[in-house]
Amino acid sequence: MVFIAGGTFRMGSGRHYPEEAPVHRVTIDGFWMDTAAVTNRQFKEFVRATGYVTTAEIVPLAKDYPGALPHMLFAGSLVFMPPTGPVDLRDSSQWWVFMKAADWRHPYGPRSSINGLENHPVVHVSYNDALAYARWAGKDLPTEAEWEYAARGGLDGADYAWGDELTPGGRHMANTWQGEFPHQNLATDGYTRTCPVNAFPANGYGLLGMIGNTWEWTSDWYSPKHPADAPKACCIPENPRGGRETESYDPLQPQIRIPRRVLKGGSHLCAPNYCRRYRPAARHAQQVDSSASHIGFRCITRA
Repeated sequence: MVFIAGGTFRMGSGRHYPEEAPVHRVTIDGFWMDTAAVTNRQFKEFVRATGYVTTAEIVPLAKDYPGALPHMLFAGSLVFMPPTGPVDLRDSSQWWVFMKAADWRHPYGPRSSINGLENHPVVHVSYNDALAYARWAGKDLPTEAEWEYAARGGLDGADYAWGDELTPGGRHMANTWQGEFPHQNLATDGYTRTCPVNAFPANGYGLLGMIGNTWEWTSDWYSPKHPADAPKACCIPENPRGGRETESYDPLQPQIRIPRRVLKGGSHLCAPNYCRRYRPAARHAQQVDSSASHIGFRCITRA
């Protein structure tokens, strides 16, 4: 872990997606953060020590998912499966498959394994899975504000964790998507899926992989926008804890009452033509019972 000294910064962005606005000042106390995302090796140690079973390994109960088709009630997780050609980018079912027996041990389906991926971030972990690991390790999950402050690495207001240019001097600084998503992956950064957690340079605080590779869970409930900036310096919020659980439900699916937490950092699937969320300010809502092949986490301890 590395220590992140506290301070005040401008959270959010007004130049990209509406849920990142408005930019507002936030004050954060100092805390320790994992240098990198939790790896398959580390998560395996946790499971061996505790016998923990992840959400993706448990068959969901019909009573918890009213209206679900019986043949869809099986243990599994979302796996990215690239189509063979261009598709409608408004329909994510063209590249996401809820796959039976996909879990942290089998990241790409039942015939895959994590052999050789020990230093890659663990994936297919739900929010509860991440929190269980954090508590076992004597740690916690970061708030959205803590995560974003750390990801910026001291570059307050910069678009990226390393400055204002995505590939400075033509150098890739994170594991993201090059080409036309979701069918053309040029992999000019060297990776088509996840990469080792130390594959790219650290940010100004010495943190690895805060951008790209895998999304990371935070402890905050999702809200569709940030609060307004404080009118005076004396009123800047300190260590904010996000929105309310009741406000985190997806308004486009009112029949589904599953709360959502904030994911940060983007992933190896973020592409210029589809998801430019490989930035500290970027944020994404994720149902707490969901997992996928591009979601991981890291932990903190507070001073």
